[in-house]
Amino acid sequence: MKISPNSWRIGIAVAVIVATIGWLAITGAQASKSYYVTIAELGGMGNKAYTSNLRVEGFVKPGSVEHDGPHVTFLLNEFESHSPKAASGHLLKVIYKGSEPPPDTFKDDAQALAEGTYGRDGVFHASVLQAKCASKYAPAQPGQAPGMAPTKPVANPRSTAAAPVAPPASQSAAD
Repeated sequence: MKISPNSWRIGIAVAVIVATIGWLAITGAQASKSYYVTIAELGGMGNKAYTSNLRVEGFVKPGSVEHDGPHVTFLLNEFESHSPKAASGHLLKVIYKGSEPPPDTFKDDAQALAEGTYGRDGVFHASVLQAKCASKYAPAQPGQAPGMAPTKPVANPRSTAAAPVAPPASQSAAD
C-alpha cells in the first residue's frame, strides 16, 4: 500500500503540533514550580537559593512594615514576636512588588507567605504575598467555645423579638 504525499504532510503537521504542545507543557510546569522553604533553610541552600522560585513563610516583625504605594518592604521572622524564641529567630528582609496591594490581613505579627526569588544581596524579592490574620488564631476566652467570636451581651433579651410584618403595599386592607 502506497501512502500519498498529502498523508505525509498531515502526519508531519500533527507531529509538529504534538511536539510543540508537549514542549510548552514541560517548560510551563518547570517555570511555575516553586520550593517551600523556611527562613532558616534558605541560608543553607547555597547557589540553588539564587536560581529557584521560592516560597518563604514567617511572621511579620512588628514595626518593620514600610509602604510605598502598592509595594511593601518588611522583615519576616521565623517566630512570632511574643514567642520567647523570637529574639534568636532568623530574619529575612522582603521587598514585595506585586501587581496587587498587600492583603488587608497583612500587619504586624501576621503569618505571611512570600513567593519570589532570593537575591545575592540577601533580600527576598516577592511577587506574591499572602497573609493570615493572627487574631483569628487567638486562644478562646474562658467560657467560650473554640473558634467562636466573642459576642456582645444583649441588654434586654425580650426586645429582640421580631416585629410583625406588614402586608406589601400592593395589597389592599380588604384582601
